[in-house]
Amino acid sequence: MASGVQVADEVCRIFYDMKVRKCSTPEEIKKRKKAVIFCLSADKQCIIVEEGKEILVGDVGVTITGPFKHFVGMLPEKDCRCALYDASFETKESKLAPLKSKMICATSKDAMKKKFQGILSVYGDRLNNGKKCSPSNHWKL
Repeated sequence: MASGVQVADEVCRIFYDMKVRKCSTPEEIKKRKKAVIFCLSADKQCIIVEEGKEILVGDVGVTITGPFKHFVGMLPEKDCRCALYDASFETKESKLAPLKSKMICATSKDAMKKKFQGILSVYGDRLNNGKKCSPSNHWKL
């Protein structure tokens, strides 16, 4: 069932910018978003960027030491939000993987998303309670 809520163009632009990694200067990389939180507009008709609720890549390690913990702390305790978080990780095995395998894995997300409908609501439910929230609860390696 669709809600009829629209998504603001700025939300789509932020998603695209986070998804596509362009060749950038170090200064441009620092301005890239690591995380951003979205909310409903006052009239509840559009998903918009929540003012001041973002983490920039350049802030990680400078003003923010634990980006995921900080991200979870930005979520309201008694309300719902949509969010994007750019998580990256490596395992011992992934460092050894051939480049072609890495590329196929990275470009197969849409196929998985179609098969695993509702996966985002599972993560959303877990993120509503910051006490249960840690990267290891969400991404099993």
